[in-house]
Amino acid sequence: MGEPTAVDVHQHLWPEELLDRLRARTRPPYLRGWTLHTHGEPAYEVDPAHHDVRRRIEQDLESEVALACVSLSAPLGIEHLPRAVGAPLIAAWHEGARRLPDHFAAWASVPVVEPDLEGLAGLLAEGFVGVQLPATQLLSPAAWERAGGVLRVAEEAGVPVFVHPGPASGDPTAGPVPDWWAPVVAYTGQMQAAWWAWHAVGGRSLFPSLRVLFGAGAGLAPVHHERHVTRGGDPLTVDPAVFLDTSSYGAQALDALVRVLGIDALVLGSDRPYGAPLERLFGDAATHAVRVANPRRLLGVDAVPDLTAVQHPVQDPVQHPVQDRVEDQPWPRAI
Repeated sequence: MGEPTAVDVHQHLWPEELLDRLRARTRPPYLRGWTLHTHGEPAYEVDPAHHDVRRRIEQDLESEVALACVSLSAPLGIEHLPRAVGAPLIAAWHEGARRLPDHFAAWASVPVVEPDLEGLAGLLAEGFVGVQLPATQLLSPAAWERAGGVLRVAEEAGVPVFVHPGPASGDPTAGPVPDWWAPVVAYTGQMQAAWWAWHAVGGRSLFPSLRVLFGAGAGLAPVHHERHVTRGGDPLTVDPAVFLDTSSYGAQALDALVRVLGIDALVLGSDRPYGAPLERLFGDAATHAVRVANPRRLLGVDAVPDLTAVQHPVQDPVQHPVQDRVEDQPWPRAI
């Protein structure tokens, strides 16, 4: 096993404080023992070992992950609960996250309705690496504008915003669907909508220095930019402050994303315990970029001070038109 140097920006780990709050509830989301009940998805049997702190650290070190950024599981729908109901659950998440060992960093969360912006600023000053927003909060250009207060707090703090799939909205008339339906259909649809809404609202002009991370490869939305152009949209210009994590995807999908955005846009995100960290992508340089260099740029070098084994300086990418970036990369045409 080599020296742990990787940064995994997308993991989930439920601390005892959050588990206790979920078990005290009688309406979704709630836990009965280790059975999770949520709106829009079938009951899910949680493996207690998946939230064992010591075991998680051992798994990460085996994957050469030096720092794991954990977040509140947005598909639970906690952020969308009425503020009086959801805020104590979010506070329990923050309290539990504070108690985790130094191997972990944490994303802050806020209620969708009446978020406490002053409290969020305090959390970010305290050391939370950024703020997670459910994609279901950002499904349209107007929705990004409504979230502007939270986005400005993150921008002023110099930390990123993490767009994560939110709760699946079940259609009572659709009939039964497989267990994989929500993550494969609902989650990817949310991520695509949030990606296009960011571009449609002119997110970069509204928030000039904000770093944004889209989980799960933004549902592969960037691959559709060719169709966007044919339907009257402007050609894509790669934004060096917008990132996508690798969770749930392998070499074929990530190759397609790299051809559109370049390697600088991809960061390691495993969605552990639901997936494992990507071990390798193409050659050594691309692997180092995705696992080490790019996550440091996303989070800010000061947020990951313990990666002393990193030998390569982190360079800020220059914004280029897509075609220039793709043709310069010798990626294989078939995986």
